[in-house]
Amino acid sequence: MLKTAIQLTLIATLIVTIAACSMMGDYEPLTLDSAPICQPATFTEQAGDWSAEEIATICSLWIGSLPELPPDPSNIYADDALAADFGHQLFFDTRLSANDDVACATCHIPELNFTDGLDVPIGGGPRKTQTIVGTAYSPWFFWDGHKDSQWAQALEPLESPVEHGGIRKQYVDLIAADPDYLAQYVAIFGELPDLSMDDGVTQVFVNLGKAIAAYERKIMPAASRFDQYAVAVMTGDERGMREAYSTDEAAGLELFINEASCVNCHNGALFTNNEFHGTNVFGTVDQGRLIGASLVVEDEFNCFSQWSDADSAECVDLRFILTDSPELDAAFKTPTLRNVAEMAPYTHNGAFRDLAGILEHYNRGGLGSGIGIVGHNDLLPLNLSDEQLGQLEAFLRTLSGGIDAPEEFLSAP
Repeated sequence: MLKTAIQLTLIATLIVTIAACSMMGDYEPLTLDSAPICQPATFTEQAGDWSAEEIATICSLWIGSLPELPPDPSNIYADDALAADFGHQLFFDTRLSANDDVACATCHIPELNFTDGLDVPIGGGPRKTQTIVGTAYSPWFFWDGHKDSQWAQALEPLESPVEHGGIRKQYVDLIAADPDYLAQYVAIFGELPDLSMDDGVTQVFVNLGKAIAAYERKIMPAASRFDQYAVAVMTGDERGMREAYSTDEAAGLELFINEASCVNCHNGALFTNNEFHGTNVFGTVDQGRLIGASLVVEDEFNCFSQWSDADSAECVDLRFILTDSPELDAAFKTPTLRNVAEMAPYTHNGAFRDLAGILEHYNRGGLGSGIGIVGHNDLLPLNLSDEQLGQLEAFLRTLSGGIDAPEEFLSAP
């Protein structure tokens, strides 16, 4: 009901804006808030050089087409405001580590789009730190998808010897000993269980992950210049299109949709299908999803576990997971391209230092590294010219829009 009301308001605003502009005779570009509802069937005419089919695709990439965030059935505290505030504090607290020196925010730095700018994390490990921005929409976490919820993902680094390096009892004791933390915990989750029992310790540990997840669900990408251009395209505002994009940026978008086929995997308003693909990235042999799929099925904290709040019928992704296929070998999760220019280096092992490098890799179809095929390779050579690669890069840079989150959530409390 609420979303329907918002949609009707947007349509009314659009009609009023167009009428006002026609009466005044002055140009007034439509804002993101007054853009049309993304309904591809309504696009039957061209806008500039864009066909109706291309406009529908642009519409699907527009941030305004992002659906309402669905609930996480495995976490009944996912949308609890008190849990989000508690999770915010936990996210920045270096006491959640073996040496009191590492917090979630140590590697997920807000100023770096919640990444760390490194090829691999400070403590080591084979894979690059991923952003948390917009991940609440994802069914899988980590590059190989070996976790199936934000809260389960948040727990793993706390016990990893190369990340936070602590143990469950240490974190639970912190909650019990800190009067402020204890009061918040009790207000959200109820009294502490019997901490002399392993299940009691694990229950508190799990709840910390669920609080961190409640915080992370508030971290979303903000609208970018691409979204302003998309609004102009969808409304047939050719002047707005010219003012929002250069010729090369528009050409890059056209390549992204058509000849380069980027949209096959980087689709939807977050520019990711949240699936796994082999891209033949050189470096340490890593079987990716082939191992990750098996790990999540056996995971102590998966959707089917006793620690999940979901009914088994609600664990659809886990129920129908593919675990044994050659296509999973060396396949990694498609990353979002929102704010991609701020998230170098690229790929799961940080093999490419800049956008030009990763684009050239895709242009070669993942070939040319001199090591043959690593696992399954989904790429085909694109054979784009240097000019076209430059146009693609120009377009990708228009996806930078920053972060949409409460301002207080973007720094330590």
